[in-house]
Amino acid sequence: MGSVEVVHSALEPVISPSKVLLSTRELEEEGVSAPTLKSLFTRQRKLLEYFFNELEYDPIEKFCKMCAACRGTIVITGVGKSGFIAQKICMTMVSTGTRAQFLSPTDALHGDIGMLSPGDLLVMFSKSGATEELLRLVPFARAKGAVLVSVTNLPRSALEAACDFGVRLPLERELCPFDLAPVTSTALQMLFGDTVAIALMQNRALTKDEYAMNHPAGRIGRRLILRVQHVMIQGQALPLVSPEAALADVLGELSAKGCGCVLVVGELASRALEAAPESAAVEP
Repeated sequence: MGSVEVVHSALEPVISPSKVLLSTRELEEEGVSAPTLKSLFTRQRKLLEYFFNELEYDPIEKFCKMCAACRGTIVITGVGKSGFIAQKICMTMVSTGTRAQFLSPTDALHGDIGMLSPGDLLVMFSKSGATEELLRLVPFARAKGAVLVSVTNLPRSALEAACDFGVRLPLERELCPFDLAPVTSTALQMLFGDTVAIALMQNRALTKDEYAMNHPAGRIGRRLILRVQHVMIQGQALPLVSPEAALADVLGELSAKGCGCVLVVGELASRALEAAPESAAVEP
């Protein structure tokens, strides 16, 4: 008798989840505890408080006015984790009515810089302000006629000096015990960028209907713009049968129209309601 090969479906787990999950005792032996987490969140909150206490609003006000006055596109760029934050900020701006686009600095040096035009605003995110890819991009972006803005955490950086304008996001240190992993600086970048996006949204007086048009799918779209007329079945797509239809015909109509029910149509129901509306009531 030949051997039987067992083929696992892509939808079936090869290993049972119960064998992967740790037991309660094993979880308790891990070093992460509620007091540890509370301490970390408290320290992160204090680092954010330092940011708010040291933040200068005049440069941010000028930056917002530069964005509002931009007749081109607000192009946002960054490298590594700052690059991911830049993409998120760009998406927030676009969804709230501001014309924006993300530019990878590496791809920019291999052709994508062609998206820049005179009048564009190039916003460059970097914690240190010494990111080599951004510094290499500066002269070529300037040659394209873009206005350059740096958003950095450290003062007196090379990137800030090379740009037309700079915004500094005060950073005391990273939450990381080595002060290396960018877990506080990225939070500040996100906070700054999304807040600026909302300031621009309010400045242009974006209406709820305009906002909804940018979010046709998902919960937002269903709440704000989806109407019965957008989802109802009409015309030849309606599954219709008469009261005299055979059951086989009803099943055929259900199958043909791909619906879970049919509409029984005819003059009898209409005349009954017109002649005696009270007959439509059902006695308990």
